This record gives sequence, structure tokens and C-alpha cells, in this order.
Amino acid sequence: MSFQEHVKAVLDSLPPKLAGALENVAVVIRDEHPDDPDLFGLYEGTPLPERTSMSAGELPDQITIYRIPLEETFSDPEELVEEIRITVLHELAHYFGIDEERLVQLGYD
Repeated sequence: MSFQEHVKAVLDSLPPKLAGALENVAVVIRDEHPDDPDLFGLYEGTPLPERTSMSAGELPDQITIYRIPLEETFSDPEELVEEIRITVLHELAHYFGIDEERLVQLGYD
């Protein structure tokens, strides 16, 4: 499976209730972050709990998964697949308003 297919598989495996709550968010894959080449993923936008009626019509939030740092850090294919899953879920958690401290408690750091 390609890197893109692994990211898609994580999204496809989301429970229907969780997947149905995703709105106005795009998940994209880039080679690496221009300012932080070690970054695995990044959420940019307004977390779902902070949205108001004024948020209507805004550009979609974006979750970016960075391929190169993940592939370079996790050369073992099984570890890479697991870290892709963790990274996608980590960034989705930010979309749902979960902060870094809580993610560490949940094991998604």
C-alpha cells in the first residue's frame, strides 16, 4: 500500500459516528513542513467546539500529514503504518478540540 492509501485507510476505519462529525475539514499529504522538517502532522483551523454561526462559509480546516519525516523516522513498514494511524488520529483530535495534554494522556503524543 502507498503512503496515501495508508492515510485513506485510517480515515475509512473511523467509526461512522465520528466520520459523520467531520465537516469542513480537508486531509492532505505533503512531503514535509517548510519550517519544521521533523513535523509529522499539523491541524490548521478552528476546532469544532469553538465554531460558531460566524464560522459558516469559512475555508475548510486542514489536516496535513507529512510523508518524508514519517517515512524517514519509521523504516519498519509496520511501525510506519502504526505511526501514520497515530498521526492522523492525533490531528483529528485537535479538530475535535482535544489539546496536547489530553492527547499525551491518551497515548497519542
